[in-house]
Amino acid sequence: MTSASPGLQATPAIYGASLRCQTERIIDEILASLPKPELLSCDQRRGIIARYAAVLEGNFIYWMTGAYLSVRTEESRSIILENLHEEVRDCHPGMMRRFAAAAHAEPTDSDFLAVSRDLMNVRLFVGRLSPVRLLLMMAFFEGLIQRFMAFLAELGERQGSAEMEYTHVHGVCDIAHTDGLFRALAAELACAPLESEADLFEGVTLLHTLIHTIVHGDGPQNPVGALSA
Repeated sequence: MTSASPGLQATPAIYGASLRCQTERIIDEILASLPKPELLSCDQRRGIIARYAAVLEGNFIYWMTGAYLSVRTEESRSIILENLHEEVRDCHPGMMRRFAAAAHAEPTDSDFLAVSRDLMNVRLFVGRLSPVRLLLMMAFFEGLIQRFMAFLAELGERQGSAEMEYTHVHGVCDIAHTDGLFRALAAELACAPLESEADLFEGVTLLHTLIHTIVHGDGPQNPVGALSA
């Protein structure tokens, strides 16, 4: 990320706002690249939902737990713990499973295999417990998912599903989750200086690749936005 060094001269709040703007630009680019649901076949719609479920159902809480373990400030821990509490208390993985099942899109071995390489890259990144990079990745993901829900819901509807609790809940709650994670990011930026050459978008780029695989079934040649941020 070539813009990291100049930004380090700014205050954490200003730098955090700059990172958020860059992240939102990447999200805009991803959403603009999504296929039109009405042009997708039944198998294509099923594949997107199934690959999404293969990733989200068993990994989101793991990623967020990694973020919790990595952070250094009480403010960040409090924000992430509230997110985790909601995920577990309301059984969000169960919501995801019901959505996929109602759309006749429960993941198969082929769906898990399709995402396995890119998912492992994200898992290994999370395991490094780099607080700022990890929080930026999770804030990016929460912001994307909140806006991705309309697309996912339309896929489900076209698959004959009336089970929309998952898409409804995440289309609303992830707005607050995104804001909270960016507050946590600002707290971590204020806690300790960063390396001048840090690629803060490393996790965003890895997750971008995984999202491309979810939607298109193969990895991108050059993920838009993340590499040029």
